[in-house]
Amino acid sequence: EGVSKAYAKRRTQISASSEAEGLSTMQKAQNRLKNTVGSAFQAYFSDVEQAPPDAIFGIKNMYSKDKDPNKINLSVGAYRDDNGKPYMLDVVKKAEELLVKDSSRNKEYLGIDGHPEFRKLSAQLIFGKDSKVLGEGRVCTAQCLSGTGSLRVGFEFLAQFFPRKTVVYTSKPTWGNQNTVAGKAGFKTASYRYWDSKTRGLDFKGMLNDLEKAPKGSIILLHACAHNPTGVDPTLEQWKAIASVIRERNHFPFFDSAYQGFATGDLEGDAQAIRYFVAQGFQMVVAQSYAKNFGLYGERAGCVHIVCPSAKSASALSSHVKRIIRPMYSNPPKHGAEIVALVLRTPELFKRWREEIKIMSGRIIQMRKTLRDELVRLGTPGTWDHITSQIGMFSFTGLSRPQCELLINKHHVYLLYNGRISMAGLNSGNIKRFAAAVNAVCKALPNSK
Repeated sequence: EGVSKAYAKRRTQISASSEAEGLSTMQKAQNRLKNTVGSAFQAYFSDVEQAPPDAIFGIKNMYSKDKDPNKINLSVGAYRDDNGKPYMLDVVKKAEELLVKDSSRNKEYLGIDGHPEFRKLSAQLIFGKDSKVLGEGRVCTAQCLSGTGSLRVGFEFLAQFFPRKTVVYTSKPTWGNQNTVAGKAGFKTASYRYWDSKTRGLDFKGMLNDLEKAPKGSIILLHACAHNPTGVDPTLEQWKAIASVIRERNHFPFFDSAYQGFATGDLEGDAQAIRYFVAQGFQMVVAQSYAKNFGLYGERAGCVHIVCPSAKSASALSSHVKRIIRPMYSNPPKHGAEIVALVLRTPELFKRWREEIKIMSGRIIQMRKTLRDELVRLGTPGTWDHITSQIGMFSFTGLSRPQCELLINKHHVYLLYNGRISMAGLNSGNIKRFAAAVNAVCKALPNSK
């Protein structure tokens, strides 16, 4: 019994000692890991400098920090009502009410290429219900993350099949993210002339000349309507001439459609360039967004469409698009797609949506007229007819960078440094103050470049 007690006591001592040694060893290992990880992070990231802010969101942040009660934000491309408030479409509210009451819904994952009905109806909206290519099954469609996501998937797709030397041509100027997205897919970018600063309109001859000189087989990125940032669109006859050059040079058209219906209130008219190219037999990629025309900015609803030579190739290419999406974001969000699909398939909701996009586009058209009239009344130096000849959310004012800087720093009016303003940011309560500020900077810096 004495031996047993001594043995048990010794076992307890050994166990305690081993546990203490184990904890000591573990602590040492953790300290070594901590020091290693710490030094690694310090070595890799300690000298990283602050990245430059996004041009648009950087100005938005400046606006947020401004304490002036009369400040005006014309930088971000999001619709506002005449009270300057975000606008949620009535038809979207109604669709959400109906969706909430639908007990058959669930929150399961969508497929890699998204909501089937949403894809089908989106293709019909952009190409037309009676489109020949849809009837022949020659369009491959995938739901993507709004316009930017659709551009990204589209360029990643093209990067798999085009030679790496292929250049993507974008308009000068263009929405800055287009060049960035094309570059992320491995493409080099170049520009074709678009804005004529003297006429404050389309440099049509310059555009055609640059497309003719671009290497054969280039990718040409085109704005389907309501060009961002200029608000200047080609006429249908000009689109026909552009298509002729693209065909002659064997270029590949890529349309960015972010404003269908929102540009003019006419869904069919805003899609006329895309439908003309399709009717002429072009293969193409189309990026489609519902941020503006449905007000679904945060829902990230959109599609990429690829017009293919046959139904067989459309099926094959769909498999490649899925292989791009799967490791990128796996599958798209569901809620926005359900809203759009419900509205597009329900006649009374679709009718109400068409009415609301006319209301939104109509308010912007009225703001254009009011702004031009007020600038003329004030005797503001320069010509301002381009304010009303441009269409869509944005206006390329023609203001110089120094004039824009003066608007921001002295008048608390926030716009992009290239002179682009969001017409949706103007309303009956601030438009005269904005016009007075523009008048002041144009007189203070009349010859500014």
